[in-house]
Amino acid sequence: QGQLVESGGGLVQAGGSLRLSCAASGRTFSNNAMGWFRQAPGKEREFVAAVMWTGYSIYADSVKGRFTISRDNAKNTVYMQMNTLKPEDTAVYYCADRGQAWIGRRPSEYEFWGQGTQVTVSS
Repeated sequence: QGQLVESGGGLVQAGGSLRLSCAASGRTFSNNAMGWFRQAPGKEREFVAAVMWTGYSIYADSVKGRFTISRDNAKNTVYMQMNTLKPEDTAVYYCADRGQAWIGRRPSEYEFWGQGTQVTVSS
């Protein structure tokens, strides 16, 4: 099965930037779609962005224009560059493998998950 390991989270002031990484260990992305989700305390897990193996990507409206998802298939790593961060972006961010080529927006569509990395944006 292997695992997905997220990194790059931390504490940043509003307006700042962070770059999250998700590395596969003991498994490969193959041609699977990969996604980023987030979950704030007391809220449901929500879609942030997803990318196909071709590089085609989709975003939640709340992050469009500020976040950029990308992937390096040779390194089995997915990235998310987060700019102009806002306090409402504060959450645990999860990387997920859909297990098939087509991207989706629902957490239930994704088969394999990382443990998450905390992102905290102070005002």
